[in-house]
Amino acid sequence: MRPAYDRLATLDEVLRRAGELSPKTLVIDVEPLVAYWDSGQEALDQGVEAVLPRARAVPGVQVVCFATNSLRRPSAPLAGDGVRAEYLAAAGKPLRIGYYRGFPRPGVVIGDQLATDGALARRLGYKFLQYHPDQGSLPPGPRLMDWTGRLVRPLLFARAH
Repeated sequence: MRPAYDRLATLDEVLRRAGELSPKTLVIDVEPLVAYWDSGQEALDQGVEAVLPRARAVPGVQVVCFATNSLRRPSAPLAGDGVRAEYLAAAGKPLRIGYYRGFPRPGVVIGDQLATDGALARRLGYKFLQYHPDQGSLPPGPRLMDWTGRLVRPLLFARAH
């Protein structure tokens, strides 16, 4: 049986691993995978434009949902090409899960924080792929959340690869 959690260092590794899991839904955390926390509108728009086609290229994916607990949104609607694309601002991860319930299963949540993204995956019954870049580049808030996530990991997931 495959573990429900893997920890990977690059977007390429995360998307490759997601493809191995054959998901129909990808839920992708916006910060820092798509745009860094303190970046502006242009960085967010460019990040969505760069990540969306790569996520849509994962075999079998029917829905790609970008989710962030922040209020920021892309400046233009997400373009369609046969794979449904959604953007959820002020998502309330991991507490609010109703928005994701209509997405096809199985699913994968891709994010940097175990305490929010990992807990969301667990609540949805999805696999969790943790994007875990060099910790030296993290701002203090996300670094503290990462530390908190390390404490709750044994409660959420049995082991990591």
